Amino acid sequence: METTRGAERQRTAAEARRRELLEAADRVVLRDGPQASMNAIAAEAGITKPILYRHFGDKGGLYRALAKRHTDALLSALRAALDAPAERRARVEATLDTYLAAIEARPQVYRFLMHPSDDSATSAEVALSAEQGFDVGRHSAPLLRRLGEELGQVIVERVDLGPEGEQMARIWGHGIVGMMHAAGDWWLADRPCSRERLVRSLADLLWGRLAEAGDRDVQGGPGF
Repeated sequence: METTRGAERQRTAAEARRRELLEAADRVVLRDGPQASMNAIAAEAGITKPILYRHFGDKGGLYRALAKRHTDALLSALRAALDAPAERRARVEATLDTYLAAIEARPQVYRFLMHPSDDSATSAEVALSAEQGFDVGRHSAPLLRRLGEELGQVIVERVDLGPEGEQMARIWGHGIVGMMHAAGDWWLADRPCSRERLVRSLADLLWGRLAEAGDRDVQGGPGF
């Protein structure tokens, strides 16, 4: 029994330490964006880089942990927007706005997760962002796929799309995420219009079939 309690205490302490390190990594990413390095994160956490590697393995491991942390938070916010007590069009717009508001609020985090560098980066910055052969594209693609699968599941549970509804919902989920990502990326870089205008325009694009589909019975909340 004492051995079990000791192992549980060690596990709890390790999880708490991991959260502390992720919070330190978040602070560096907010400051440095895509150029955040393992050296800077270790310094922010008050540890050496080998200790950071012990917790995450390499920059890819740290990236995946940060991506999960931020994706979980984003998915929670998107579900809240989808399940709000409002008409479907209002919830579609709220969901789009939730995504755009998230990347607008923390653009450095978004760029760290999605872009290793930009066209204005120096060769030194590109080398730093590619630390230890880190390939952001290899890691960001699963993040977008996860968002697409999660949104597709929300749609299939809430919208009656007929006999092939499950497949259509997955197509819509990945298509909507791809649209939000591409449009949000473009908008965040240049701000060619207000966020409200972008939300309305994207909702107009989505609205045709969504307006026609019926709701499924959903316990404890509205349909989509």
